[in-house]
Amino acid sequence: SIKVSVDAVVFGYDPADGVSVLLIKRKFDPFRKSWALPGGLVKNEESLEEAVRRELQEEAGIDVNYLEQLYTFGQPNRDPRNRVVSVAYYGLVRPKDFQIAAQTDAEDVNWFAIHKLPRLAFDHKQILETGIKRLRGKIAYEPVGFELLDKRFPFSDLENLYQSLIGHDIDRRNFKKKIMKYGFLEELDETIQRGAGRPARLFQFNRKAYFELKEHGYNFDLFL
Repeated sequence: SIKVSVDAVVFGYDPADGVSVLLIKRKFDPFRKSWALPGGLVKNEESLEEAVRRELQEEAGIDVNYLEQLYTFGQPNRDPRNRVVSVAYYGLVRPKDFQIAAQTDAEDVNWFAIHKLPRLAFDHKQILETGIKRLRGKIAYEPVGFELLDKRFPFSDLENLYQSLIGHDIDRRNFKKKIMKYGFLEELDETIQRGAGRPARLFQFNRKAYFELKEHGYNFDLFL
């Protein structure tokens, strides 16, 4: 019989470290002591989303607000124990909002920069690559990046997030002009001091303005 599991690609962002992903170290065979995505088998009485939320809580000690179904992975030999089809999800969080803690069948949990990943168990490398590709595509046409930023942030954090996801430099002046014209980013009267140089103005995402814009239909494409 075919079993169903869920796996979670949880992305985090830190202005200093760029985009990272949450991985757990497996406590049991197969792939004991290997790094893997958090996840596990779906119980009879739960939905897929309930299962993925439970696994994230159990294995890593986190809850994710933004969670979206990614893809279904069902190669016959993807799990050496038996036939398992995995429904993968991806989520976006601010790592510093959580005290991550390894529990149940995870012996360790950590954030890894997406360009410096360890070897992964099962087909999790493929799942993770699919998640990165989806996120890269998504941030070009929907401002999901705000889920990864502090509530109030200097504009450079937003630029750096996009650069670290796309993997190349962006035209900063043009980028700022494009983002500001949508009207869902507010410039605040506060500043932040980071390192030397003059203090940077803080910005915040205005969800109300964004959802109004979305309702009327809009063409959000930062890289046209």
